Amino acid sequence: MHQEGEPVSDIIEEFDVIGIGFGPGNISLAVSLEEKQTTDSVLFLESNTAPDWQPEMLLAGSDIQHNPLRDFVTPRNPISPYGFLSYLKSENRLFEYLNLGLEFALRKDYARYVRWVARHFDRWVSYGETVITIMLDSTFSDRYRIETSLGRSLRAKVVSFGPGRTPYIPPQFEQCHSSRIVHFTRVTSALSQWQEESHLTSVAVIGNSQSAIELILDLSSRYPHLRIHNIFRGYSYQLKDVSPFTEHIYFPEFVDEFYQLNIEQQKALTRELWRSNYSSADHDVIKMLYVKLYEQKLDGREHITLHNMTDISQVTENKSGIEIYYKNKISDKVRKLQVDGVILATGFKNMGNEENQERNHPLLFNVADHFKRREDGSLHVARDYCLESNDKPLSPFFLNGLCESTHGFGDAGSFSLLSIRSWLIAEKIEHFLTNQVQKPQHG
Repeated sequence: MHQEGEPVSDIIEEFDVIGIGFGPGNISLAVSLEEKQTTDSVLFLESNTAPDWQPEMLLAGSDIQHNPLRDFVTPRNPISPYGFLSYLKSENRLFEYLNLGLEFALRKDYARYVRWVARHFDRWVSYGETVITIMLDSTFSDRYRIETSLGRSLRAKVVSFGPGRTPYIPPQFEQCHSSRIVHFTRVTSALSQWQEESHLTSVAVIGNSQSAIELILDLSSRYPHLRIHNIFRGYSYQLKDVSPFTEHIYFPEFVDEFYQLNIEQQKALTRELWRSNYSSADHDVIKMLYVKLYEQKLDGREHITLHNMTDISQVTENKSGIEIYYKNKISDKVRKLQVDGVILATGFKNMGNEENQERNHPLLFNVADHFKRREDGSLHVARDYCLESNDKPLSPFFLNGLCESTHGFGDAGSFSLLSIRSWLIAEKIEHFLTNQVQKPQHG
C-alpha cells in the first residue's frame, strides 16, 4: 500500500488502470477486477487517509435506504466473499443481525462493511493522495497523465473516474464564504469546530430531504437546548415513493430503457420519478419528527421551527453568525433570521446545464474538450459508462458513479446497481487490455 508522505519520484509511473477516488463505485470495480484477474497493475488514488463511507452522517439510529444485499457484488455473484452477509459472518454477527429483523441495515454497520471490503484492496490503494490534474499524456497521446498532491506523475492506460458527485451549494450560500456554512457531508466536523469557537445556540438546516430530517432529529437529541430552524421551499415533507413498481428503476433493464431516451424524455421521466430518491423522506423519520414537534409543544419548549414555502434571498456573515433574509411565498413578507451556523442538506450536482447541475466534474477540466458532448453541453457517456472521444481514438475513460442524468436513478449515489455497473466496466477494461496494440502511439 502506498502511504502518505512517501518520497516523490521523478519517474513517471505507469499503470494499466488508475481509479480516481476509492468510494463505493471504485471499491466495487476493485472487486470485479480481482475476480477477473485481468491485471494487477492497478492504482486507486483516495484523498482521505483511510477508507470510509459517509463518515459525517453516521447518525445514531439512521439506516441505509437500499436493500443491504444490493451491495458491492451480491446481485451479480451471490457466492462472492465480499458480500454483506460474508462481512457479518466474518464479524461473528450474522445471527444477531438476522434476529434484528431490519428491512434496512444501520448506516454505521454498512459503513463498517464498506471499510471491511476496501481494506482487502490496500495493495492497490494510495490513501492521503489527492489528484491535482488529469490530462492527455504528451508521449503516449492516447493515454492519460495524472499529477497528484504527493508530486507524483502517473500514466494510465485506463481511467475509472469515481471521486463522487460535487456537493450542491445554492447560489445565495455560495456567495457567502464562511466556515459557518457547511454541506451536510461535513456536518460532524463542523459542529465540533463551531462548539470550540463559541457557544452554539442556533442552527439552520436548509432542505426537506431525508438527510435534513435525520439531521434535525439528531441535533435535537444531542443538543436539547439548541434552536433549530428548518427552511425549505415546499409546503411540507414529501413521502418517498417506495412503490415496488417504482423500484423497478433500480433494475438493470431500466438502465437500458432510460439510456435509449432522448434528453428531454430523460428529463421528463426523471421529474416524474424524482420522489423515489430526492426531496422526500421515509415515513418513519417524518413520523418521528412530527411526534418530536408535538412532544415539544406539550413540554412548552418548542426548539424546532419549520419555515416552509420559503425562498432565501440573501445570506451574510457578521460577528454574531449568519444572517439569512427570506420571504414566505404565501404572505410575501420578508424576514431576517440570525443563526450560529447553517447546514445545507441540498444534495449533489448531476451532469447537465441546469442550476443544480454541472456540465462536467471540475477535475475533468483539462480533458473534457477531447470528449463528445450532448445537446445540453454535458459529456456524452456511452452505455458502458465510457466517454466517447471527439476525434482521435483515446484509451477508455469511465465515469464510475456520475451518470444519473444518462443512465437513471440506479447510478450516482445509489448502491443498487454497483455490482452490475462495475462488472460491465471491468469487462470493457479486460477487452481493451487484452486486445490493445502494443506499438506505442507517440503524440
